[in-house]
Amino acid sequence: MNDTPSKPTTVDEYLATFEGEPAERLAAVRAAIHEVLPDAEEKLRYDIPGVAIQGRYWLHFAGWKKHIGLYPVPHTDGELEERIAPWRAAKDTVNLPYSKPLPLDLVRDITRLVVDLHGGD
Repeated sequence: MNDTPSKPTTVDEYLATFEGEPAERLAAVRAAIHEVLPDAEEKLRYDIPGVAIQGRYWLHFAGWKKHIGLYPVPHTDGELEERIAPWRAAKDTVNLPYSKPLPLDLVRDITRLVVDLHGGD
């Protein structure tokens, strides 16, 4: 008998590994992405949820000890980049700390940015 927990194989299984506020925040981020992409396919890629736009995986999200990460978030110009900048943790990474209010409007705008930049590829 194998008592080692199996690795999640679906996004739902991945999300079920979280509890409390992190689980609620991940569900809210997932919902915000799907508001912009209601028919998007999703599956685990690199052991984290990935969302497909026209069959290609362009946006990933993951829960960590102190934040939710969005990857990759391309740089853009103007007002949207000014809104993204305080959340950037690396070149193409956005971290949403559990200690701050969850910017769901920004998550939706990042999703739109990714669609606009890559949706037609």
